[in-house]
Amino acid sequence: MQHHQTVKAFFYGSFVRKDVQARGGLRLSSFEIARLGGFDIHISPHAALSRSDQHCVYGILVDISHRQLETMYTAPDVGVFLPEAVLVETRDGKFVPSLCYIPPSRENKPADRDYLDKLVAAGREYGFPDWYLTKLNAMP
Repeated sequence: MQHHQTVKAFFYGSFVRKDVQARGGLRLSSFEIARLGGFDIHISPHAALSRSDQHCVYGILVDISHRQLETMYTAPDVGVFLPEAVLVETRDGKFVPSLCYIPPSRENKPADRDYLDKLVAAGREYGFPDWYLTKLNAMP
């Protein structure tokens, strides 16, 4: 595989933040706002997803190399995330297959408020829907 080849990945937690992207050496030249249907987000104490036919999750769709994904997801304190193939919908209604990294289990802890505040701020900057930001803010 050539090093410049990229895949689509959907980020919904820490990696939507530009400061975290920079720490991982990621410089996004382009991205799209997207939503992932069939999943719900939990902040316990950090972002995790679970399957749900009643919810959706907002995030960003990026072009990224496998090497860069490996660097980001093996960084200290990231925890265990496993890649899953998902279909996300972009703002213009296109469905795009992408990788989404999901923890195999989630902790049952209250939300890390500092983490959550930074996630909501990033979502506001991207223009995620108000209802979604309100939902994040209300997490215990």
